[in-house]
Amino acid sequence: MTAPGAAAAFDAFYRTEHPRVLGYFRRKVGRDAALDLAQEVFARLLRSGALERADCPQAYLTRIARNLLIDITRLKKSAPTAFYQFDEARDATPCADQSWRIETADLAHLFRRTVRAMPPKTRRVFLMRRVRRMSYKEIAAALGITVATVDYHLVRALALCRAAIAEQC
Repeated sequence: MTAPGAAAAFDAFYRTEHPRVLGYFRRKVGRDAALDLAQEVFARLLRSGALERADCPQAYLTRIARNLLIDITRLKKSAPTAFYQFDEARDATPCADQSWRIETADLAHLFRRTVRAMPPKTRRVFLMRRVRRMSYKEIAAALGITVATVDYHLVRALALCRAAIAEQC
C-alpha cells in the first residue's frame, strides 16, 4: 500500500474504531483518562505498523488497549507510596491572624462602649460577674440585693450586648 493509501486506511479505521475504544476506556478508567488512553492505543497501533498486516485489526487494537491497562496497573503497583505523618505545626492551614485581630479589636471596642452605656447598677453587676468572676450570692451580698435582682441585671446586660452586636452586623 502506498503512503497516502495507508494514511487513508488508518483514518477510516480510526473513525470507525475510536468510539469503541473510547467507550472501553471510559468503563475501565473513567471519563477523564479515557481520551488520553484511546489516543495512546492508536499511536501504538500506528507505530507497530500492524494495521496492514493483521488479519483482524479490531482484535489487535483491543489487545493493545488491554496491554496498556496492564502496563498502567503495573506502574501504579511498582511505584512506592510515601506516607508522611501529619505535623500540626507545619501542615495545618494558618489562621487569618490579621483579620481575626481586627475583628477582635472591633468587638472589644463595641463591648466597652456597650458596657459604658449600661445603667450603673446593671454595669456594676455585669462587671462583678464577668470580670471579677463573682458568684450570684457574692454579688448579692456585696451590693445588698437579692439573687433574683442579680439575675435580672445580668439578663438585662446580656440583652444589651446582644442588641449592640446585632446592630453592628
